[in-house]
Amino acid sequence: MKTTKHITALLLSVISLYACAQSPKKQSKPQKINMENTQTITLGSGCFWCTEAIYQRLDGVVKVTSGYSGGHVDNPTYEQVCDKTTGHAEVCQIVFDTTKISLDDILSVFWKTHDPTTPNQQGNDVGPQYRSAVFYHNEQQKELALQYIKALDASKAWDKPIITEVTAFSKFYAAESYHQNYYNNNTNQGYCRYVIGPKLDKFEKVFKEKLKKEEE
Repeated sequence: MKTTKHITALLLSVISLYACAQSPKKQSKPQKINMENTQTITLGSGCFWCTEAIYQRLDGVVKVTSGYSGGHVDNPTYEQVCDKTTGHAEVCQIVFDTTKISLDDILSVFWKTHDPTTPNQQGNDVGPQYRSAVFYHNEQQKELALQYIKALDASKAWDKPIITEVTAFSKFYAAESYHQNYYNNNTNQGYCRYVIGPKLDKFEKVFKEKLKKEEE
C-alpha cells in the first residue's frame, strides 16, 4: 500500500531541519491548473515564513498562504497573535495538485521539517502560535496524519512523543500582505539568512526530486 511505503520510508529517514542563506531560487513559470484536481490542507510548523518557503518549492504545490488558524479571535492581527492571547497558530494554507504531488508527500515534508515534540516552540521561536498542528480539511487528511503520528512514535523517531495537534479545520485568516512570500522578498533579512536559508538548503537536498524545476 502506498501510504505504508511512505511511512516506512519516513521512519528510515526522519531528518531534523532546524536552523532555517542561500540565494533565492528562480521561480518556475506559472502553469495552468485544473482546480478540480487540487486539495487544501492547513499546517502549522513554527514560523509561517519558514513553512511558506518550504512548500513554495515543491512541485505540485499551487498556492501557499500564510495566516492564522485554531484560535477564538476573528480577524486577528499579527501583533495580537504574538501577544499569545488569541489561541491562533501561525499556519500556511497549502493548495496542491494531487496529480503531481500526493498527500503522503505533503505530510512527509511536514514531519521532516520541524520538531513535533516541543510544546509551543520551534527553536528560538516560543509561544502557542508556534505549535505543531494539522488542521485537516477531510477525513483522509485526518486519518493519514494520525497514522504518521502512531508510526513515528512507535519507531522512536524522536526521544519524546509527538504532540502535534490534529484538529478539524474551521477558519483561516490570511496574514498581513507583508508576511506573504516573505522569504523570497526578504532574502537578505537576518532571520531569512540565518534561520530560513540553511533550513531550505537542507530541505532541498533531501527532497531534490520533489522540487519545482528552475526556469531556464
